[in-house]
Amino acid sequence: MLDDLKKISNDGILRVAFNIGNQALIQSVDNKYVGVSPALAQRLANEIDAQIIPVIYESAGNVLTDAASNAWDVAFLAINELRAESVSFTNPYFTIDTTYAVHANSNLYHVKDIDQKGINILTSSGSAYEIYLNKILQNAKLIYSGTPFESFFEFQSGTYDAVAGVRASLEMYFNHNKDIRILLGNLTSVHQAMVLPIRNDPRISALNIFLNSVVTDKFFDQYF
Repeated sequence: MLDDLKKISNDGILRVAFNIGNQALIQSVDNKYVGVSPALAQRLANEIDAQIIPVIYESAGNVLTDAASNAWDVAFLAINELRAESVSFTNPYFTIDTTYAVHANSNLYHVKDIDQKGINILTSSGSAYEIYLNKILQNAKLIYSGTPFESFFEFQSGTYDAVAGVRASLEMYFNHNKDIRILLGNLTSVHQAMVLPIRNDPRISALNIFLNSVVTDKFFDQYF
């Protein structure tokens, strides 16, 4: 297993794609990245005696776009069928809630209130929740933006009725903004996994064994 796991790195270098748009998994503190993604990456690097080279992205969509260009060796993404056509996922290790933010004077209070005619929803293009919204929305209109942070910034203009996002990211971004509030309820649950940039990559079995060992020794208890 260890030999297969070491094949994920290249000459002792492990290029790790970090999506900083997902604040539930990674945060910037004193110019350092902390959270479960950096810690799990470091745990893997220690296991295979490799040095981490961070590859920073502001959206999951951009991570996925770069999968075919040999830009990274391992990443952290939400599982979905469309993405599985181009990358390999481990078993999920964490589930993240997504929801909406609205303007404080809005008459929308729960995620169930959103899907109405005349409602314009801003979403980050290529995100797991954007893919889900495309499937379930019947009345509201979906408007595409860039990275999650770009969509949050654009939402503050007041042009849109709601913006979708990871709950932790929405809460952190709009924490001190009294003009915006986070809706009650859960839009969808997003299952997070470790990822290799090749479809049906045989090394994913070794990465799954590694991940299972991390779960067994309660590594995640300090984060979730």
